[in-house]
Amino acid sequence: MILYPAIDLKDGQCVRLYKGEMDQATVFNDDPAAQARAFAAQGAEWLHLVDLNGAFAGTPVNAAAVESILAAVDIPCQLGGGIRDMATIETWLKKGLRRVILGTVAVENPDLVRQAAAAFPGQVAVGIDARDGRVATKGWATETDVEVTDLARQFEDAGVAAIIYTDINRDGAMQGPNVAATAALARATGIPVIASGGVSRLEDLIALRDCGAALDGAISGRALYDGKLDLAQALAVLKA
Repeated sequence: MILYPAIDLKDGQCVRLYKGEMDQATVFNDDPAAQARAFAAQGAEWLHLVDLNGAFAGTPVNAAAVESILAAVDIPCQLGGGIRDMATIETWLKKGLRRVILGTVAVENPDLVRQAAAAFPGQVAVGIDARDGRVATKGWATETDVEVTDLARQFEDAGVAAIIYTDINRDGAMQGPNVAATAALARATGIPVIASGGVSRLEDLIALRDCGAALDGAISGRALYDGKLDLAQALAVLKA
């Protein structure tokens, strides 16, 4: 199981939100490239990047910060937030991203997800962000009636590389991940699932690893910045 350190970008800075609220952002580093290098130096094998402003705006906003990260590290990076058309997908992949994450557009235009996954095999993931089992879009600001499992099943035969499943109520709250819901999603679909939201200590990663479903990985942000989760130790435990 891969541990993905998260770099959430707001106004060019590394931040973490509390339950997805943009007005409850804590700045952890004003140099995203330096933060990326620090994670890479500790042994991270992937980075998870989010353009928070872009998620609300519907178009990339923190492009300069993302590009600085791509120039600073050699490890693969995945990015979500504001990626809603084929031209943007292609542009980011050409700039060196290993994987793009499609969230809002997966609900509003699922055909685009299928087209992108076919055009860029292994480089397109679906981001499913949910409150109480229902999908939220547009930077988590818009709640829908779409159920998580129903959305995921739409892409089972599309060649999607992964599903990043975020329980919004757990995100940034340091309360532990929603292990049961994540495992249920992984069992319901053949697409690899990456857990996000609430991973705050080593025991959380172990619980996800041992949940009885084959998860591809887990994302953690605030716990790494706060020092409550030691990246090197966590990576060693997951490899063991």
